[in-house]
Amino acid sequence: MIKIIPIRGIPEVKYGDDVGEIIINACRREGIELQDNDIIVVSQVIVSKAEGNVVNLDDIIVSKHAEQLAALTGKDPRHVEVILRSSRKIVKVKGGVIITETKHGLVCANAGVDLSNVGEGKAALLPEDPDKSARQIRNRIRDLTGLDVAVIICDTHGRPFRRGTINIAIGCSGLEPLWDRRGEKDLYGRELRSKVTCVADELASAAELVIGQADEGTPAAVIRGYRYERGEKPAREIIRPEEEDMFR
Repeated sequence: MIKIIPIRGIPEVKYGDDVGEIIINACRREGIELQDNDIIVVSQVIVSKAEGNVVNLDDIIVSKHAEQLAALTGKDPRHVEVILRSSRKIVKVKGGVIITETKHGLVCANAGVDLSNVGEGKAALLPEDPDKSARQIRNRIRDLTGLDVAVIICDTHGRPFRRGTINIAIGCSGLEPLWDRRGEKDLYGRELRSKVTCVADELASAAELVIGQADEGTPAAVIRGYRYERGEKPAREIIRPEEEDMFR
């Protein structure tokens, strides 16, 4: 049986905080006894806060390009400037939405720059290296408890051909993010030729059922009972290379 357990009672995270220790302390207060092979899913916003990836918009000097995009989209020019600084390139601008390719290679709205849950006049950028962040949290939990868990750093993303957002994995440690089932047989003995499941994204989306709501009051969860393949491949391997992209 698979269980999704919210980790409530996590305090406001500040720059320099130890996310792994904060999670362990919250679990203890909530009576959650972590186990080997648990999967800890953590919202990127608290990781960004702890790592100092938060900017004061009043400190941002706005470029002419940002001013032009702000006029076109109706966004705060300072927000647009931060988006541009976090991006490799702009993919699409339409209907008040700026789709970019981030420096990580993610294609998403606003380069993942979030104005929610960081305080008035501030913006949270994505972690510099989400896979490294996941590995550090995992190692810290192991140091504090002796337990071997997997960690996923998640973020909310839209999808180009479907309404609504879902959580995806932008960083992971301790599990194989992709489950390659090519070569297996289906129910009727037919060989599977294109069956690669993104386990990390599925787990991130499952966790969003209990975390990442409007007030981000529960920014982490434990997933227990899912049998995953251990590994250290990074979540960046999930990103489809541009040469394989059929829509750019």
